[in-house]
Amino acid sequence: MSVRGIAGALLIACAVLTAPAAAAEPDISVTLVRHAQSTGNTSGRIDTTTPGPSITPLGAAQAAAVTELLRGKGDVFDGIYASTMIRTQQTAQPMAAALGEPPTILPGLREIEAGAYEGEPEIAAAATYFQAPMRWLRGDRTARIPGSIDGNEFDSRFDQAMQAIYDSGDRNAVAYSHGAAIMTWVAMNVRGVDPAAIASEPLRNTGYFVVRGNPVDGWTLVTEHNGP
Repeated sequence: MSVRGIAGALLIACAVLTAPAAAAEPDISVTLVRHAQSTGNTSGRIDTTTPGPSITPLGAAQAAAVTELLRGKGDVFDGIYASTMIRTQQTAQPMAAALGEPPTILPGLREIEAGAYEGEPEIAAAATYFQAPMRWLRGDRTARIPGSIDGNEFDSRFDQAMQAIYDSGDRNAVAYSHGAAIMTWVAMNVRGVDPAAIASEPLRNTGYFVVRGNPVDGWTLVTEHNGP
């Protein structure tokens, strides 16, 4: 190679090395709230059917309280979302009234289907319904709940919901989902959380996680609150 050719190659290499890194995607904040107490909760039975049961009078009070709590923190929410299940939509109503807009319904926010364990006692869930999700958290996302979904299917649909929130243009959204779905997705995807700790303490009614990030660069935990 000639001296001129070498010089040209060096200039190109320097330009590549000094070129600015591609800008990261803009971040948003999403507050993932578990629904308020439902009649399914008070029955003591696993109920993951759609549209599922309504919230109780106590649940209505919890929904109002968590709305007051979140708005009292000074956050200005610009979007509201809920799953296809009645209990999340009812829990979202006080926030929807405050924002003056109905929740956008996203199927990906729905609860993890219990499959063969539907209707069984909740007290037995750790040994039945939650066995496959615990394997997902240990890296085996192909584990399947009998008669239901595996970890890859669950993660994909919740990711789609988060992508839809991101694509909406909202930059501080609140999304109402379900205990197992929120805990599992957060443990599988969010930096700054301890999956073992999440698995050991169920998310109570109207408990929530605030995450910040984007679907490309990932999500980081901002704060959490485990219900009333």
